[in-house]
Amino acid sequence: MTALRRIVLNSRPQGVPTSDNFRLEESTLPEPNDGEVSLRVRYLSLDPYMRGRMSDAKSYAPPVPLGGVMAGETLCEVLASRHAGFSTGDTVLAATGWCSHAVLSGDSVRHADTHGAAITTALGVLGMPGFTAYSGLKIIGQPKAGDTVVVAAASGPVGSLVGQLAKLYGARAVGIAGGADKCRYVKETLGFDAVIDHRSPNLAADLQAACPKGIDVYFENVGGAIWEAVFPLLNQYARVPVCGLVAEYNAPVSAGHDRLPAVMSAILRRSLQVRGFINYEFTDDYFSTFQREIGPRVAAGEIKYREDIVDGLDNAPEAFIGMLSGRNFGKLLVRVEAD
Repeated sequence: MTALRRIVLNSRPQGVPTSDNFRLEESTLPEPNDGEVSLRVRYLSLDPYMRGRMSDAKSYAPPVPLGGVMAGETLCEVLASRHAGFSTGDTVLAATGWCSHAVLSGDSVRHADTHGAAITTALGVLGMPGFTAYSGLKIIGQPKAGDTVVVAAASGPVGSLVGQLAKLYGARAVGIAGGADKCRYVKETLGFDAVIDHRSPNLAADLQAACPKGIDVYFENVGGAIWEAVFPLLNQYARVPVCGLVAEYNAPVSAGHDRLPAVMSAILRRSLQVRGFINYEFTDDYFSTFQREIGPRVAAGEIKYREDIVDGLDNAPEAFIGMLSGRNFGKLLVRVEAD
């Protein structure tokens, strides 16, 4: 009998999540039925979208029910298979959620392929975060040679690839990150042309100085004060792919000044394209192309990435809470059990 440990949603957070919103449960892993696979979770990906799943507000995906396993993608080892497509020992990607083991339909699981890069990249630069950067920038942002591309959270798994791709496409990459260490990494390791510390009291002026010709593409994944600094600098025909608003996730809806009329006016006057997207909109048409294009570059070290790995499923809630305030440095993963 295999022990199954899982973290469930104990209560819905009001503002910033706390440890009380999570609960650890233990049970026994059932045997797989025909068409199913039994999985041992090796790595759990922690991502900002999970905060939205903790809320019961209407969204693009259903909320995690109270008492339900927290949603999340994982890298797993197949323990037993009753599905023709998988064998014991295979490494696969699955939406098991925050748990140590799972039994799933084999049709919902896929083999992990990283084109020679480290297997953990299947959850980061070659997984959902990387594809979010690739699809949003290439399909919506469409940077041209000489354009200025700005991205916030530039040291993170999405922003770091956005800037590196912008450089590959011949554009100028300007990153926004939090703190001296992250800013140094963005400039010196990732090769951005300029980087701004969002903690600076002169954020708007610093950004304007870094973008003397304005901004042609702003990859939005933060919102808040950073959007306020970016907005006046958007050029005619600027493109704004919107994949997240992490600065807003824990904040209550504001009853303050309504900025929508000014934003809509600018969209009209400057012919701005503001397009929200969820990466899976583009999966069928672009994911295999993304992996073929980016995988070998990651394996060869041409595209850089950074991982922040926390040990132990028990530590997932605290790591997740810290991520929402920027404590992590790189793609946040939980090594569920030490090898």
